[in-house]
Amino acid sequence: MSPSTTPLVSLRAVERVYGKGDATVYALNGADFEIRDGEFVAVMGASGSGKSTCMNILGGLDVPTGGQYLFRGVDVGSLDADQLALFRRHYLGFVFQGFNLLKRTSARENVELPLVYRKVPRKERRERAREALRIVGLADREEHSPSELSGGQQQRVAIARAIVSDPLLLLADEPTGNLDEAKKRDIIGLLETLNRERGITIVMVTHEPDMAAHADRIIEFRDGRVVRDGAVRAPGSDAV
Repeated sequence: MSPSTTPLVSLRAVERVYGKGDATVYALNGADFEIRDGEFVAVMGASGSGKSTCMNILGGLDVPTGGQYLFRGVDVGSLDADQLALFRRHYLGFVFQGFNLLKRTSARENVELPLVYRKVPRKERRERAREALRIVGLADREEHSPSELSGGQQQRVAIARAIVSDPLLLLADEPTGNLDEAKKRDIIGLLETLNRERGITIVMVTHEPDMAAHADRIIEFRDGRVVRDGAVRAPGSDAV
């Protein structure tokens, strides 16, 4: 099937079970949804709802104990550890709440890191990192270390690092969680631009309804199940 007809992501009755007997915990309990190319999806839910477990499975950091996770039709749960590492390296980009930047390296060197793992030649790495920093508005900060950047700028570096390898899916875990209101707006605006102007598929975990409102669609978890999966309401309708 062509990419246009095959969902980028399909979760089919996915379960993630921890423990046994009386200690059994269903972190995910029959999660079903699809994500297609170019969507911007917000994932919400209270602590312990299953949203973080879902993101770990989408990111190849964990595998289902039941059901299937298909990425472009390939069963990710059937991949071994080496194949999962290649899957993450070649198809996914990650953005974290805590930025996760290397403190003693420049912004450009931080952005180059995924390309180092892919054995991209040094000259090409540098050119691609500079372009990614230009896209996120930090062309004039490439030699600055994280300590010389604001929180919002650090998150922009993290986003540049996530997109430098041209991933099919960008996974953002509470990307605005450590920022003040002005910087939150800047970062969510950047994610919207990457999605709408560059076509990057984004799945963002957030507990903030005003941030989720910038997505096209919200998937909400409760007790390991999807309890809501629908379009974000238009401005002027009831709040998300």
